[in-house]
Amino acid sequence: MEIKRAARERLVTGWSTQIMRLAGLLPLGLLPLGILLAAPSMVSALRARDASTYSLSDSAHLRLTSHRGLTLNEQGTASGTIAGPIYIHLKVASTNRVTAEVSLYPSGSSITGEASASYRPSGAVATFTGTMSIVRGTGRYNHASGSAISFTGSIQRINDAVTVRVSGRLST
Repeated sequence: MEIKRAARERLVTGWSTQIMRLAGLLPLGLLPLGILLAAPSMVSALRARDASTYSLSDSAHLRLTSHRGLTLNEQGTASGTIAGPIYIHLKVASTNRVTAEVSLYPSGSSITGEASASYRPSGAVATFTGTMSIVRGTGRYNHASGSAISFTGSIQRINDAVTVRVSGRLST
């Protein structure tokens, strides 16, 4: 990350020098002063463009594709802030706890999170409520991060269909 930032700063410094020379606005003797004045604002602008924060609010209805022991493998389509195909590996860890790996694939990218939630079976439906943390991303979400993201949903016990909702802050 630091190497990438240093390379960007060198690039921006080179641009500001060339622009000022071409414009004839800066005599060669004052070149270092021009670099000091122009480069920081250009570097800040590049950094601001790189980072984004999303107020994440997504939901999905998933269907069971397979199961292995107490792990349900589900797939569906997420809708909301970041839409796309979604896959969840939901594991019933105990009589009152589930864990999950959640992978979302928006247009040429991916975001993966790990969740832990309390689990309450009640008749034909079991509900879960907990939190999720972003563990990795690719493409547009290469540097995605987020923690304490709300992770809630339900499982239809007759067919193991899952409904899931996530909400919170996601930074890239």
